[in-house]
Amino acid sequence: MNGQKDHFPRLTAAWLGLVGLTLTGLGLSEWFRDARWLPLLVAAIIWFKGALVARCFIESHVAHPFIARVLSIFIAISPLALIATAFFGGTLARWATL
Repeated sequence: MNGQKDHFPRLTAAWLGLVGLTLTGLGLSEWFRDARWLPLLVAAIIWFKGALVARCFIESHVAHPFIARVLSIFIAISPLALIATAFFGGTLARWATL
């Protein structure tokens, strides 16, 4: 056990942060249901949660740079898709039916 670093406090803090962000997202969706800026804030929360999971649980910072880049692109796709469907949902639906 000598020389090994205890990651439990960091993982616990990351998990509590994820729970807090999830509850924040739920509260925002209930309180600001009709706000036009809400999809942008929810997309930012989703991106931050993905980055937190990648950094603390997947340990992307120690991965090969190519893998870390692919992972960061993958994490960015969900918030971008959320923003696209929130603001351009009708247009995307018409494009999908062609």
